[in-house]
Order: sequence, then structure tokens, then C-alpha cells
Amino acid sequence: MKPYLLDNKELKELAVKLPGWKISNQNIEKKFSFNNFIEAFSFMTQVALLCEKYNHHPNWDNVYSCVNIQFTTHDLGGISNLDQILASEINKLIDK
Repeated sequence: MKPYLLDNKELKELAVKLPGWKISNQNIEKKFSFNNFIEAFSFMTQVALLCEKYNHHPNWDNVYSCVNIQFTTHDLGGISNLDQILASEINKLIDK
């Protein structure tokens, strides 16, 4: 899949398509909270496998039971279709 930058209309639609994600001009970000470190780490493992599937990786951090994920497409200088796809796939992991 070839990445492309989202246009202004697509960026405005992201808030509806990606509930809970904070959207700026350069990235999308969401904080996830879990009951403990094991749940957080398990979630990160699932996300890592998704990211490998698309060969597109987040900026993220983990402190005990919290995981903060940020996506941007550095090569393109903004938010791409890959960022949107991965954020949507991550939301599906949480909704299971």
C-alpha cells in the first residue's frame, strides 16, 4: 500500500472516523489506560504486530498501565492514510 497525505477534507473527517484520537495538522494521538502493566504490554504487543503488517510504526511510550500512541508519516510530513488505517485498527483492538 502506497502512503499518501490526507487532504484537508479527510483530516476534518478523522474526528468522526477515529473516536478518542486527538488530531492536529501533523499527527494523531491517543492515550490508552489499562488495569495494570501486563494488560498495557499485551496491548502494545498486538499493536506492534499490526504495525509490522503495514510496515508503519508509531511514536509511543508506556508508563505502567498507560500507553500513549502517536502517528505521523515522517517521509510525507504529515498524517497519511497509513496513520488513519492503523488508528482505526487499534480502536478495533480495544472494542473487542
